[in-house]
Amino acid sequence: MKLRRVLLMAATVMAASAAQADTLVDVARERLNDDVPIPMFKVDTSWPKLPDDLILGQVPGLSVDRNDNIWILTRPNSLDATETGLDSDPPIAVGCCKAPLHVMQFDQEGNLLRNWGGPDIAPGESTVTGKGPEAVETGNEQWPANVHGLFVDDAMTVWLGGNGNGDHVVLNFTMDGKFIRQIGRRQSTDGNGSLEFLGNPADIASNGESVLVADGYINKRIVEFDEGDLAFKQMWGAYGGAPDGGTRDEPFDQSQATSTGDGGANPESRSFGDIVHCVVRGPENTVYVCDRRNNRLQLFRETPSGIAFIKDIVIAPETGGTRTASDVAFSPDGTYVYVADMMNGRVWILLRETHQILGSFGRNGRYPGQFIWLHSVDVDSAGNVYTTEVNTGRRVQRFVFTGLAE
Repeated sequence: MKLRRVLLMAATVMAASAAQADTLVDVARERLNDDVPIPMFKVDTSWPKLPDDLILGQVPGLSVDRNDNIWILTRPNSLDATETGLDSDPPIAVGCCKAPLHVMQFDQEGNLLRNWGGPDIAPGESTVTGKGPEAVETGNEQWPANVHGLFVDDAMTVWLGGNGNGDHVVLNFTMDGKFIRQIGRRQSTDGNGSLEFLGNPADIASNGESVLVADGYINKRIVEFDEGDLAFKQMWGAYGGAPDGGTRDEPFDQSQATSTGDGGANPESRSFGDIVHCVVRGPENTVYVCDRRNNRLQLFRETPSGIAFIKDIVIAPETGGTRTASDVAFSPDGTYVYVADMMNGRVWILLRETHQILGSFGRNGRYPGQFIWLHSVDVDSAGNVYTTEVNTGRRVQRFVFTGLAE
């Protein structure tokens, strides 16, 4: 009997592996250096397993937690009534679909574990009249009008921000969606020099000692706050200097993400461009900042005496449109850096020791393993890579690590 159970278990594992193999699809890839091993991936077309009645909108946030669960931040407001007919009263569709709430947690198999978000769980309340740039808000609601950026810290609390009209706030919640605290305040902004207010923050990184905010859609800076009381600690702009380059007039409109009004990317600019899109803590006390509109990362190191600039990492400098460096992640052992490239629809693979570009995977397109407005990237402890897309991309994808190509 024992042997039979063992054989049955082995058969079950083999069947599961075979089933997964059937859902793994090759992706476009490019290798630029045959002398250095490079990670290889296949996209899992079965992931995630959304409930039958849900549909994703834009996905502007992504974070893998300490337990290898995958969190995404969605924009229900990016879906229209023809996509969410079940949400109408009465429903105007049969079977599908409804919009999910903003924050979604999935396990490794892609099962939905949690789904929460919206104005009801944040302080304040407001009334909005009008639509789009002409909308007028009255009140003190703190939930962002257009969410942007997600980070789950080691204490399993969730941080998120927003880049919509008046969204000058970062909110912190428990993993079940209970409000804890906030940085900044909606409808209040005061430029790059403010010690208290933000300007449409794009991203957050918390390590238990301090919280870094990429304050980057209205302002152009990185701001650091104490983890305990959220008191201001320091701020910096390009090359670690004082934040400069001015601020954007409100409100930010998505069309500005492709505008050439800034004259195009300048990877040698002494100021951050007009979207400081990510802030990511890396190995060895490093901090990576996505200066997306200038097609570069800026690499810093946290030291006892403050932040120290290390180098520029330029990504496809000739690129226009939405530009390139939108997010950063690392292989589990810290050997490789993954850079999400929004305009070119690919994930670049860099050797972290030198930041030499080794190759890439993905391409622009709508099939599995392809990208439209690639926005965020993160990695689990097994080396699997996750990505999200905004605009008309509207999805999260899982790329399974299959080994190193020698």
